[in-house]
Amino acid sequence: MKHILIVEDDPDIQELLRAYLQDAGYKTTLASDGVEALDRFHSGAFDLVLLDLMLPKIDGFGVCELIRRTSSVPVIMLTALDAEAEQLRGFDLEIDDYIPKPFSIPILLRKIAAVLRRTGGEAESNRLRYRDLTLDLDAVQAWQNGTALELTAREFELLREFVANPGRVFTREVLLAKLWGYDFFGDERVVDSHIKNLRRKLGGDYIETVRGVGYRAAGKTP
Repeated sequence: MKHILIVEDDPDIQELLRAYLQDAGYKTTLASDGVEALDRFHSGAFDLVLLDLMLPKIDGFGVCELIRRTSSVPVIMLTALDAEAEQLRGFDLEIDDYIPKPFSIPILLRKIAAVLRRTGGEAESNRLRYRDLTLDLDAVQAWQNGTALELTAREFELLREFVANPGRVFTREVLLAKLWGYDFFGDERVVDSHIKNLRRKLGGDYIETVRGVGYRAAGKTP
């Protein structure tokens, strides 16, 4: 299991990142400021550092500079600043990627997986299988009994959540946060619409409604 150090001073975002990264199969350690981040980093072994830029005590640039004196661990920087000078400074410190705030959880997870693959931290095979479905997470492609499914990006992400977590019940709120982003403001029924389209394309009974709660992958064979 890959170990990610999450350095974020906003407790709500910190908890959001922890929950979704653990749900995606990563081990996580948390730090709330630059000093704590360096203490955590030097007392553990990490495969990747997810680093906020605007931190108390020592900012993200300072943390990254000190990490780079002893380690080439992959670093992804989270920032609400989009100035070119700030980004160039980060790349001069050999960060591996930037994630702008507010961020999309699916994009964040894809970038983490991509950085880990580039740095040798992730296995080449990145596929999920459930019943007669196969999902290639890198190619963003799904097959049913060997036949390619024509899914939109959002439908693929929905299917990925169900296939990766068979038996788990997802509320609309959780799916919105995961796939539309934590800052989404709109009608949560958009989830129902995408589920309906996904069911139509899959056929059979792959996604079941848990009345009054949400949706989950159906366990029985269609």
